[in-house]
Amino acid sequence: MAEPIRTERGHPREIVRYSANERTNHWLIAISFVLAALSGLALYHPAMSWLYALFGGGPWTRVLHPFIGVFMFLVFFLFAFRMLGSNRIDARDRQWLRQIDDVAAGREEKLPEVGRYNAGQKVLFWGLVLCMLGLLATGIVMWQPWFAPAFTVTVIRFASVVHAILATVIICMIIFHAYSAFWVKGSMGAMVRGRVSRGWAWKHHRGWLRDIDREAGRK
Repeated sequence: MAEPIRTERGHPREIVRYSANERTNHWLIAISFVLAALSGLALYHPAMSWLYALFGGGPWTRVLHPFIGVFMFLVFFLFAFRMLGSNRIDARDRQWLRQIDDVAAGREEKLPEVGRYNAGQKVLFWGLVLCMLGLLATGIVMWQPWFAPAFTVTVIRFASVVHAILATVIICMIIFHAYSAFWVKGSMGAMVRGRVSRGWAWKHHRGWLRDIDREAGRK
């Protein structure tokens, strides 16, 4: 394997942001989310019934949707478990959120140094965790013919409403997540190739870059 290109100080010009396993896990979440969203929209309203054709018709859509949802939940929480330590909110994150006007204006030089993830990404992470838990719980209540018979009609109807609300919220969050990935140049490359330049890390996640260099210095 070729040696990585290094800077004058001996640091690699590119650093690993996501391992191959993490990237595979992420794209499994993305694919299962799209399938769950499309099948869920087909079930949500008659105007979206044309989406049934993607899953072999209405009955197959009803059968597949909960299984896709469970798969999405499992791969998401495998990924979330790996990322848990990097998503704890600290004092720097709270200051970052207080300076949200500087964030929106792109004045990153005025913001506190960011670790592997910024406060916005961490809030999104925890929002996704809560929504995923809620979707799983309400989905189980609604799941015919396996679990729904154990609940009253009132509980099932309530779960259906909550499930639809959470699904709408999580779709909006994922759209925002995808938009942010395209907006911040280099973010998509990190999840495709797994690497980012030191310049990108210095600009957007300076605290994380310092941690990497500090760890490398101990070896």
